[in-house]
Amino acid sequence: MDRLAGLSAFVRTADLGSFAAAGRVLGLSPSAVGKAVSKLEAQLQVRLFQRTTRSLRLTEEGRAFHERCRHILDDLDDAHESLMRTREAPRGVIRMSCPIIAYHLLLPVIPDFMALYPDITLDLDFNDRIVDLIEEGVDVAIRSGQLPDSRLMVRALRPFRLLLAATPAYLARHGTPGCPRDLADHASIGFRYPNSGKIQPWPLRRPEGEPEPRLSYVLTCNNMEALRGAVMRDLGIGCMPDFLAEGPVRSGDLVPLLLDHLDAPGQFNLLWPSSRHLSPKVRVLVDFLAERLFMSEPCLSYGKTPQFAGRTS
Repeated sequence: MDRLAGLSAFVRTADLGSFAAAGRVLGLSPSAVGKAVSKLEAQLQVRLFQRTTRSLRLTEEGRAFHERCRHILDDLDDAHESLMRTREAPRGVIRMSCPIIAYHLLLPVIPDFMALYPDITLDLDFNDRIVDLIEEGVDVAIRSGQLPDSRLMVRALRPFRLLLAATPAYLARHGTPGCPRDLADHASIGFRYPNSGKIQPWPLRRPEGEPEPRLSYVLTCNNMEALRGAVMRDLGIGCMPDFLAEGPVRSGDLVPLLLDHLDAPGQFNLLWPSSRHLSPKVRVLVDFLAERLFMSEPCLSYGKTPQFAGRTS
C-alpha cells in the first residue's frame, strides 16, 4: 500500500508539475506528497525528479516510469469504477458524431438498440467535419481512414469498398470506359474532403508505368449524397462507397464501372475517449454496434464489370 501511495503521489506530481498541486488533488500536504515521492525514489534507487527552488522536472528515468505508472493507476481506477457500476442501469444521453453517409448503416440498427435500452437517448450529429471528441464532449464517433489520435479507443466496424458508377443514360451518350485511361475522355464528379479541401483520388489499379488518367471534373462537392445525386442526374462518373450505390445499382439506375481495375478497401471504426471511467451507457452502445456492424461483407461483390441490360434513358 505504501508503494501504491508513492506511485499515486509521483504520477499526480508529474501530471500537475508540483507537490502542492498534487497535494490538493490527493488531499495531502505538499510535504507529505514530497516525502512519498522521496520514499519511492529510495525504494527504486533512482531519481525521478530534478528539483530546484523554482522548478520540478522529470528525469529521463522519471519520464519512462511515469508512462508505465499512469497506465497501472488508470487500470486500477478502471477496475474499481467498473466494479462500482456493475449494478447501474445504462441511462442518459450519448452524444455521437458520424459522417453523413453513415446513416445508411446506423439508422437500420438504431431501433433495436433503443428497444434494448429505453433509458438512453441518442444525440446523433451527422457531419463530415472531424470533431475533437475530448474537446467537444462527444462520447462516441464513427470514422473511416487514418486514426492518429492516441487518446482514443478504437473498435473495427464494417469494411466497405469504393466503386465508380454512372447512369445508363450517361453511358449511352458517352460510351463505357474499358480501362482507366479511358476515363480521360469522360466527365468526372469529384468529392472534396471537407477538412483538407483536397479532391479524393480514385482508387485505380494501372499497369506499371502507365500514368494516372487526367480526370476532367465537371463538378466537385464535399458531400457524398450530393455526389451520388449529381451522378444519378447523368452528369458524369463518380466514385462512392458501395453501400451508397447499392440500391441504385440493384435497381438498374447506376452501373458499376471498371470493377476489375479498382483497389479500394475501406474501414469504418468506432472511437471513444480512452477515459478510465467508461460509463455503462457508452459501453453498451460500443458493444452493440461492434456486434451489429462488425465485419459485415461489402454490399457489392467485386469482379469483372458486369454486362448491363437496364435502362438507357
